[in-house]
Amino acid sequence: MKNETMTFESAMEKLDGTVRRLESGSLPLSEALAAYEEAIGLVRFCNGQLEDAEQKVRILTEGEGGTVTDAPFAAPDET
Repeated sequence: MKNETMTFESAMEKLDGTVRRLESGSLPLSEALAAYEEAIGLVRFCNGQLEDAEQKVRILTEGEGGTVTDAPFAAPDET
Protein backbone atom coordinates (compact mmCIF):
# COMPACT_ATOMS: atom_id res chain seq x y z
CA MET A 1 0.00 0.00 0.00
CA LYS A 2 1.33 3.40 -0.83
CA ASN A 3 -0.76 5.32 1.69
CA GLU A 4 1.78 7.25 3.76
CA THR A 5 -0.71 7.87 6.59
CA MET A 6 -1.72 4.23 7.07
CA THR A 7 -0.55 2.67 10.30
CA PHE A 8 0.15 -0.99 10.94
CA GLU A 9 -2.93 -1.17 13.15
CA SER A 10 -5.24 0.43 10.58
CA ALA A 11 -3.87 -1.84 7.86
CA MET A 12 -4.51 -4.91 10.01
CA GLU A 13 -8.05 -3.74 10.72
CA LYS A 14 -8.67 -3.17 7.01
CA LEU A 15 -7.13 -6.55 6.18
CA ASP A 16 -9.41 -8.24 8.71
CA GLY A 17 -12.46 -6.66 7.09
CA THR A 18 -11.30 -7.63 3.61
CA VAL A 19 -10.70 -11.23 4.68
CA ARG A 20 -14.17 -11.39 6.25
CA ARG A 21 -15.71 -10.14 3.00
CA LEU A 22 -13.77 -12.74 1.02
CA GLU A 23 -14.69 -15.54 3.43
CA SER A 24 -18.38 -14.67 3.20
CA GLY A 25 -18.42 -16.05 -0.32
CA SER A 26 -20.97 -13.47 -1.37
CA LEU A 27 -18.74 -11.30 -3.56
CA PRO A 28 -18.98 -11.53 -7.33
CA LEU A 29 -15.77 -12.79 -8.93
CA SER A 30 -14.55 -9.38 -10.07
CA GLU A 31 -15.07 -7.89 -6.58
CA ALA A 32 -13.45 -10.93 -4.96
CA LEU A 33 -10.38 -10.52 -7.17
CA ALA A 34 -10.17 -6.81 -6.33
CA ALA A 35 -10.53 -7.59 -2.62
CA TYR A 36 -7.84 -10.28 -2.89
CA GLU A 37 -5.50 -7.82 -4.61
CA GLU A 38 -6.17 -5.28 -1.85
CA ALA A 39 -5.48 -7.93 0.80
CA ILE A 40 -2.14 -8.83 -0.80
CA GLY A 41 -1.14 -5.16 -0.74
CA LEU A 42 -2.12 -4.87 2.92
CA VAL A 43 -0.15 -8.01 3.81
CA ARG A 44 2.92 -6.64 2.05
CA PHE A 45 2.53 -3.30 3.86
CA CYS A 46 2.21 -5.03 7.25
CA ASN A 47 5.18 -7.30 6.56
CA GLY A 48 7.26 -4.26 5.66
CA GLN A 49 6.22 -2.53 8.88
CA LEU A 50 7.15 -5.61 10.92
CA GLU A 51 10.52 -5.91 9.17
CA ASP A 52 11.23 -2.23 9.89
CA ALA A 53 10.33 -2.71 13.55
CA GLU A 54 12.55 -5.79 13.78
CA GLN A 55 15.46 -3.87 12.28
CA LYS A 56 15.00 -1.04 14.78
CA VAL A 57 15.00 -3.54 17.65
CA ARG A 58 18.17 -5.13 16.29
CA ILE A 59 19.87 -1.74 16.11
CA LEU A 60 18.83 -0.96 19.66
CA THR A 61 20.06 -4.31 20.97
CA GLU A 62 23.34 -4.34 19.07
CA GLY A 63 26.16 -5.01 21.47
CA GLU A 64 29.72 -3.78 21.58
CA GLY A 65 31.77 -4.75 18.56
CA GLY A 66 28.66 -4.88 16.38
CA THR A 67 27.40 -8.21 17.68
CA VAL A 68 23.65 -8.66 17.84
CA THR A 69 22.22 -10.63 20.69
CA ASP A 70 19.14 -12.53 19.62
CA ALA A 71 17.06 -13.23 22.69
CA PRO A 72 13.37 -13.91 23.06
CA PHE A 73 11.35 -10.81 23.81
CA ALA A 74 9.95 -10.85 27.33
CA ALA A 75 6.86 -8.84 28.11
CA PRO A 76 7.21 -6.60 31.20
CA ASP A 77 5.25 -9.02 33.38
CA GLU A 78 7.47 -11.96 32.31
CA THR A 79 10.73 -10.49 33.65
